[in-house]
Amino acid sequence: MEQRSWRPHGLATATIATALVFGSVPASFAQDKIVHDAEYYVLEAQHGKEWAAQDIALQSKLDELKKKHGRPPNIIHIMWDDTAYGDVGIPAIQKVRGLTTPNINRLADEGILFTRMYTEVGCTPSRAAVVTGRLAIRSGMYNIGMLLESHGMRGEEVTMAEVLSKAGYATGFYGKWHLGDIEESYPNNQGFDEAFFTGYNQILSLNTKLAERANASIGLHEDILPPDPYKLDNTFVTKGWVMVAEGKKGEKARQWGDNSHDTYMKIDPEAQKRTLDFIERNVKAGKPFYIANWPVLASFLPNPNKCSVARSLLQDALQCNIDPFIAKLIAKLEELEIADNTLIVAMADNGPMSHNPPPGLGMAETIFRGGKGDFLEGGVRVPAFAWWPGVIKPGQIVGDIIHETDLFTTFARLAGAMQHIPTDRIIDGIDQTTLLFEGDTNSRRDYVFIYAGPQLGATVKGNYKRHWISPDPVGEASGIPAAFYFLPADPREKTPMLTNLIHLKSPFNRMKLRHELWKKKYPDAKEAHGVPWAGIAKPSPEVEALGKPKLDLSKVPFDPLEYIEHLDQLPFDPSMDPDFGQ
Repeated sequence: MEQRSWRPHGLATATIATALVFGSVPASFAQDKIVHDAEYYVLEAQHGKEWAAQDIALQSKLDELKKKHGRPPNIIHIMWDDTAYGDVGIPAIQKVRGLTTPNINRLADEGILFTRMYTEVGCTPSRAAVVTGRLAIRSGMYNIGMLLESHGMRGEEVTMAEVLSKAGYATGFYGKWHLGDIEESYPNNQGFDEAFFTGYNQILSLNTKLAERANASIGLHEDILPPDPYKLDNTFVTKGWVMVAEGKKGEKARQWGDNSHDTYMKIDPEAQKRTLDFIERNVKAGKPFYIANWPVLASFLPNPNKCSVARSLLQDALQCNIDPFIAKLIAKLEELEIADNTLIVAMADNGPMSHNPPPGLGMAETIFRGGKGDFLEGGVRVPAFAWWPGVIKPGQIVGDIIHETDLFTTFARLAGAMQHIPTDRIIDGIDQTTLLFEGDTNSRRDYVFIYAGPQLGATVKGNYKRHWISPDPVGEASGIPAAFYFLPADPREKTPMLTNLIHLKSPFNRMKLRHELWKKKYPDAKEAHGVPWAGIAKPSPEVEALGKPKLDLSKVPFDPLEYIEHLDQLPFDPSMDPDFGQ
């Protein structure tokens, strides 16, 4: 299928709608522009002239900054896990929740506090969205990767690190990658000059012998358990993996440490140390840099040394892990006299882990209902801040909608790298540089599509929200579902409206149809599958064995590794009920 990119300029809204609904692309549309989702063009047709004028003034400011500093701005993206809106950045909520984070809050006080930063529903899709500028459904990365998932982000995806590298940036990744355990998905193979990363999430802290001894993990480490006299299958339980790896672009990755809980607890300190070192090295080299520092945040084994009033894993981690690192980071930028040429964006990757949490986690809903895994606001509306002294005006509370994919395009604009963004696929990220420079009411987005796995769960348009997966099956079947919400009056999405908001049925239907018809021109890709932890230099015998059949092939009538090619066939439940977060 031919894939074409276009961007309308001054075209009537009706013509845009006709083109998107009926599938025709006017010949006058440029073929070398970034392809956005259909809804963007509806907005651009109405505001394109205004935005074009803003862009001219904006580019002038960027040129002045580059001339002043001799290089484009440094960009640091910090993203941690599973935090409800308000748990950081809003002291009144923190007082209730039993923690204090003065340095994270400083980012809000001296920059922007976003009130409508949207993410994907879980950590793997959220990280895929940030790094590619695309909804996770488009890259096939909506599965949450667990131990020996045998999948990952395909090499054909173009990452933020690849785009910025082409503009002369040094790129470093440190922390929780969680975008696959196959070789092509490693961050050093996805554009980062150097990487220190985990393939999975915080459950790694429970994949340890210490957790096994505490029954926090059951049956993983059979070597320390009493033998089971009834056990027949010695291939069922996982026996080898890599907890942490490191690598440089163009080189093989290497295992770092072992799979112990002690190694797990060293991940964030090491990632922070490498981040500060990377900054120093590139300042000396006179090179702009892009850093993704995505902490593992905390162990799921409760720490006996309590830190916060809340005495919980989340609050302790925010107050005594992330917050001190922010202080060290700002101090380093000020020491090197580059703070005024450095943008920091800090945020959570999705809402709190409110379903089946480990003991002592401390995650809870705040203003919004729902959590990780939900397309409710509590699952995807997160605390987020932007800090850039002398450029971003301090003390701003921004009410505009912004989506995490927008960071991809915005960072590319700041770096002078827009020409390196691919034009053969949909890029959901919208350039929000004007929002950073001019503040409230300057977003170029008023919509969000929220997926639950491969299913479209909900759509947000301004203050209105439509649940496509609804707890009202009778209404859905009859065509008059009570699935419309007015968010300012109902932030917990507890009171769906029918008669009050039924006039929105057709507008939301149009949005969904445009979105889905445009996807037919630019189909969703599949995640890549393969043998986990291949391409590791000097692997342990257990890791090396992952690529070898565990059975004598002459004694079974099939290939024991054939299943890997069919992992994406495992079903999701299409009847998922969003009413989880009560």
